Amino acid sequence: MGLSPSWYYFEGNYDLVRFVKLVQQAGLYVHLRIGPYICAEWNFGFTQFGGAVPHRPAEDMAFAVASSGTIRLRANYLTLDAGLLRQPKWGHLKDLHRAIKLCEPALVSGDPIVTRLGNYQEAHVFKSKSGACAAFLSNYNPRSYATVAFGSMHYNIPPWSISILPDCKNTVYNTARVGAQTARMKMSPVPMHGSLSWKAYNEEPASYNDKAFTTVGLLEQINTTRDATDYLWYTTDVHIDSNEGFLWSGKYPVLTVLSAGHAMHVFVNGQLAGTAYGSLDFPKLTFRQEVNLRAGNNKIALLSIAVGLPNVGPHFEMWNAGVLGPVNLNGLNEGRRDLSWQKWTYKIGLDGEAMSLHSLSGSSSVEWIQGSLIAQRQPLTWFKTTFNAPAGSSPLALDMSSMGKGQIWLNGQSIGRYWSAYKASGSCDYCNYTGTYNENKCLSNCGEASQRWYHVPRSWLNPTGNLLVVFEEWGGDPNGISLVRRDVDTVCVSINEWQPTLMNWQMQASGKVNKPLRPKAHLSCGPGQKISSVKFASFGTPQGECGSFREGSCHAHRSYDAFQRTCVGQNFCAVTVAPEMFGGDPCPNVMKKLSVEVVCS
Repeated sequence: MGLSPSWYYFEGNYDLVRFVKLVQQAGLYVHLRIGPYICAEWNFGFTQFGGAVPHRPAEDMAFAVASSGTIRLRANYLTLDAGLLRQPKWGHLKDLHRAIKLCEPALVSGDPIVTRLGNYQEAHVFKSKSGACAAFLSNYNPRSYATVAFGSMHYNIPPWSISILPDCKNTVYNTARVGAQTARMKMSPVPMHGSLSWKAYNEEPASYNDKAFTTVGLLEQINTTRDATDYLWYTTDVHIDSNEGFLWSGKYPVLTVLSAGHAMHVFVNGQLAGTAYGSLDFPKLTFRQEVNLRAGNNKIALLSIAVGLPNVGPHFEMWNAGVLGPVNLNGLNEGRRDLSWQKWTYKIGLDGEAMSLHSLSGSSSVEWIQGSLIAQRQPLTWFKTTFNAPAGSSPLALDMSSMGKGQIWLNGQSIGRYWSAYKASGSCDYCNYTGTYNENKCLSNCGEASQRWYHVPRSWLNPTGNLLVVFEEWGGDPNGISLVRRDVDTVCVSINEWQPTLMNWQMQASGKVNKPLRPKAHLSCGPGQKISSVKFASFGTPQGECGSFREGSCHAHRSYDAFQRTCVGQNFCAVTVAPEMFGGDPCPNVMKKLSVEVVCS
C-alpha cells in the first residue's frame, strides 16, 4: 500500500508476498492487475447490502474458463471460504487447471483450428510442430446432450459444457461432470464460559465539539469529510410559534429531506424520528414523515451516512453523497417552510470515533455502563466486550443477526460494516448451471440479511482479553451476538460409473494399465473431523442433489455397505465406483451413477 510516493507499507494485512505464497500453498494462481479497484464497501467483496447472495455453479465457471478453447486462468472466482476449501468449486477448477496443463505443449504453439461439429457444437484443436495435439469439444446447447463425431470416434457431451482431450483422443475432463466432493457447511456456537458480557456507551445526537462549524446551506458529504469517516451531522434550529395550528389539532407537520445517499437517521430534539436509506443501484433517498415539534426552539439533526466510495460507473469520482436538499417542513400555518438555506451546523464524524473507542486505549478513556443500565435497542450506541481465543483451528465468525447497522472492530482492527437489518430482495429460484450466467441467476438468502456472519481472523486474536467493539446505529440487541465456528457438516459426491478422470488417463497413457479404469468417489472431512455416519448412498439412478438425494428406480441395495466399511471413522476415504463394490449390477445396460452423502463430526 502506498502512503506517499517514497513510503510504502507492506506489513500485516498488506503483506503481498505472504499472500502470494499462501495462494501458491493452496494450489491456486494469482493474477496481479494494476489498481486501484475498490469493491468492498456497498458489496463488501461479493454482494451488495440488500441484495441476495449470488452463486455461480462450478460447472458454469469451469465452462467460462475453458470456453472456446481460449484458456483464461483466472483467480477471480472464490475457491476459499474463511480458510476452508469451497467445494466443489475448488476441486472442480483444480482438476480443470490440471487438464489444461496436460494440453500445454499444444496450447502454447499457436491459435486453434475451429471446426463446426453441429448447430451448437464446435471443436477447437491445437497442434504443435512436434506432433502434440489437444482438443476442446464444446456443446453450447443449454438444454440437450450432443453426440459428435471427432477424428475416428464419437463423443457424448452434456449441455453447456466442454470436454478436454489432451491427446485429441481421450476425454480427461468435462466441465459439467463434477467429480469433486460438495461440502455443506454449518455454523456452530463456540463453547465459552458464559455469554459475552457487554458494556455500553451512548453517543449524544448532534453534540458539538471544537471542530464543528456553521454555514448557510447544505454541503456535499464526501467533500466535507474527505472520506475520513462514514458520518456527517447536519443540524439546524426550527422555531415554532405558539399559535401554530398543529399544536392544537395534533396533526404534526411533515419533514421532507432529499439526500444523495446512502443512509440517514433523523433526530428531532434528541429523539430518533426515523431512518431512510438507498441501495447500490439507487443511492438517492427521501425521508418524508410527520415529526413531533413543540412551541419554541426545536433542533433537527440529520446524521448522513456514506457506505464507502463509489466503485464503478462513468465519472463515479464526481458522484455526490449527503443531504443536498431540499429540506422542507409542510403543514405549518405558512404552508411550506424551506429549511435548505438556513444556517446549518456541521460535525464530521462521531464522538466515539474522535475518542477511538474501538481501540484498547480509547475504550478505557470513558465510563461505560453495563447490566440493567444498558438501554434496550438504543440508537447510536457503542458496545464493548472481551473474550478469550477459542481452542482449535476452525474458522471463526460473529453472528450479527440481532443487530441493525453499524461497524465492528477486533483488537482495534476493523472487521467491517454490517447491515443485518437490510434484508435481501430478489428471486431465489432453482439454480441451473446451463445458459449464460448473470448476477441475478442462482441467488440465495432472499428475505434474509445479505450477510449474517462476519469472519474473525484467528491471526488477530490474543490468547486472552480480546477487545470486541461494536457501534450500532439503529438499536440492535448485542446480547444476540455470538461467536461461532465454521465446520464441514456433510460432504457429498455424485459421479457416473465411467466418468473420465485425470489420474486414470495418466495411468493408461503411461502404460501402467491397458484397460479402462473405473473412477473413485473421494470423500474428505475438515481438519480434525472424521466421517461419523453415512446419510445416503445409492449406486444406480439416484435423483436430487447434495442434501436432498433420493433413490431412483434403480438402486443397489448394498450401496451403504462399502462406505460403512471403508469410510466411517476416517477423515478421508476413496471408494471405486464399480458394481461389485455394491453387491452387483442393479440394472444392466443402464448407465449408472453413485450419489453419497456422509456426516462429518
